[in-house]
Amino acid sequence: MGESLRVALAGLGTVGAGVIKLLDENRELIERRAGRPIEITAVSARDRSRDRGVDLSPFAWEDDPDALAARDDVDVVAELIGGADGPALNLARGTLNAGKSFVTANKAMIAHHGLELAAAAEKANVALKYEAAVAGGIPVIKGLREGAAANAITSVYGILNGTCNFILTEMEAKGSDFAEVLADAQALGYAEADPTFDIDGVDAAHKLAILASLAFGTELDFDSVATSGIRQVIAEDIVEARALGFKVRLVGTAERHGSKLFQRVHCCLVPRTHPLAHVAGSLNAVVAQGNYVGRLFFEGPGAGEGPTASAVVADLIDVARGEYGPAFAMPFARLSETGPADAGDRRGRAYLRFAVHDRPGVLADITAAMRDANVSIESMIQRSGADPSEDSDDVVSLIMVTHEGPERCVTDALDRLRGSQSLAGEPMLMHILDL
Repeated sequence: MGESLRVALAGLGTVGAGVIKLLDENRELIERRAGRPIEITAVSARDRSRDRGVDLSPFAWEDDPDALAARDDVDVVAELIGGADGPALNLARGTLNAGKSFVTANKAMIAHHGLELAAAAEKANVALKYEAAVAGGIPVIKGLREGAAANAITSVYGILNGTCNFILTEMEAKGSDFAEVLADAQALGYAEADPTFDIDGVDAAHKLAILASLAFGTELDFDSVATSGIRQVIAEDIVEARALGFKVRLVGTAERHGSKLFQRVHCCLVPRTHPLAHVAGSLNAVVAQGNYVGRLFFEGPGAGEGPTASAVVADLIDVARGEYGPAFAMPFARLSETGPADAGDRRGRAYLRFAVHDRPGVLADITAAMRDANVSIESMIQRSGADPSEDSDDVVSLIMVTHEGPERCVTDALDRLRGSQSLAGEPMLMHILDL
């Protein structure tokens, strides 16, 4: 048995405490799989006095997390602080510049600074590992980087945020609107007090940018992810989707279009026959399509103490084995530059909900905009009592499903309707998943 891998742990929140518990409880098994012991030697957090439910007395304490990278009794730093910049990024840079491996669960930092950190890790010939940054305990990073390494991946997509998925599936089950279910999710601890990053799709966009780079061998391009969330979904959308044979899910999708990359996080109508339609509660799921392996489907818990700690320790085991490899599946210099693909070139069907004033000529206005934009309407339904947030009694819902066509045509139709006196609110657009 070799010498111990000595670990410094930065951040002692739920996940940090989970890492300590896991290393202790599964110590013998981890040692056998890693080929040597994995030992925590030093820790750092903001509040030394806080009770975290674990014994910290065996570990050296550093008030400044940057000091962890400089310690002689540390081989690898595991960062669980969070945040794209600030202390987490300073620690990452300091660790890699000191010639030590770095493990993180920080998807925001990887999405924004992953290229810089990958280059620093290669230069120092150390590991940069981030399995816990995407989809919690699901081994999707390892699956794409190693298991599917021989395949050309044509698309990668999935449900990447457990908070949004919990809210949408609760809306399905209870028939409630978004605001009511969000309040329940916050009370149960599934949503933060400020849930903006989750419900506006930013968290999912961070993860999608990372998956896209891994899948297609491209440079990270978070800024090009077209992002929207679930705030505009109402109970009526859930009901109409069910009647049409679909479920509503927030889906992140990435595809390579020649030298360009399409990346979008967007509410979609998912056919009930698709595996993603059956991903319920706070679970995550990722689908990758390979040219030889076919469809790969990864599902499991995307957050929480146990799943995230499991992924962090799995990365530590890789480091203990000396299994480094390039952070994004190929050497940094071989990652290709890319730009955003034009979403208008994609073909598909769309679901549209209009809150309209119930008066003569409204339907003609909307259908004329569709006609002039070359959008073919597959079906149309009018419902009364559209949006419970509307005070006016003359507001009704007009639901449309389009035939397959270029996405730019639907965008053009909505642009033509912008400012129309027929509309009582912003239209709701959800693309129909056909993958």
